[in-house]
Amino acid sequence: MSTQQLYHKISGQGSPVLILHGLFGSSDNWQQIVKNLTTQFTVITPDLRNHGQSFWSEQFTYQAMAEDVATLLDTLQIGQEVAIVGHSMGGKVAMLLAAQYPNLLQKLVVVDIAPRYFAIHHQTILAALNSLPLAQLQSRQEADNFLAQTLEEITLRQFLLKNLYRKEDQSFAWRINLPVLTAQIENVGQALPAELFGQFDKPTLFIRGEQSNYIQEADQASIVSAFPKATLHTIAQAGHWVHAEKPQVFVQTLVDFLR
Repeated sequence: MSTQQLYHKISGQGSPVLILHGLFGSSDNWQQIVKNLTTQFTVITPDLRNHGQSFWSEQFTYQAMAEDVATLLDTLQIGQEVAIVGHSMGGKVAMLLAAQYPNLLQKLVVVDIAPRYFAIHHQTILAALNSLPLAQLQSRQEADNFLAQTLEEITLRQFLLKNLYRKEDQSFAWRINLPVLTAQIENVGQALPAELFGQFDKPTLFIRGEQSNYIQEADQASIVSAFPKATLHTIAQAGHWVHAEKPQVFVQTLVDFLR
């Protein structure tokens, strides 16, 4: 268990659902989805360590993140099992949590990530973020113009720039712990340990975007080996950011499974 508490929000009423964001993300990314769930569920959205408004730490591993979430659930004393939804990096945290703390979970939803190793592919993003001259920045638009030199996709830049905020002295700073994320980015690609395969035998749903390559046909066997009760649902015309690209279909898929 962890000794520090994750920043988190709780809203809605009904059976508990906990949502874990991905790399460079935060609980804020899920606001629209949360709004659509709160009529039926109590939704808990934490910021994972080194992200959002949660604490910074030199330790950045899936084990540490899973223990943070287990500690949060223990502290909240919900009194019943929760459904956990995790996207990308958050999906890996959710998988590890399910395997190591199966008694905490009622159901598991993994969004667009497989339990295998992923080669690191965030170098361009990290290089761009690290080269942003925070001390000289006068506006968010200036930051966007700077990032646009290397990151062409505007939606990606908007997502990343949600991590930029003004301090009391009006200078800009990152909410993400950029030095630690940069130094330990290899950890994000780590596979779920094979010895944990088959430990979680409760209802499990993997959701993938049709246009994403994070869950491939070859991954299906390892998914079922790791999570014997897993089913796979593909959302058409969606990429890796399934929940942002197809929110209505995503929410309906989620609710159908969680009910």
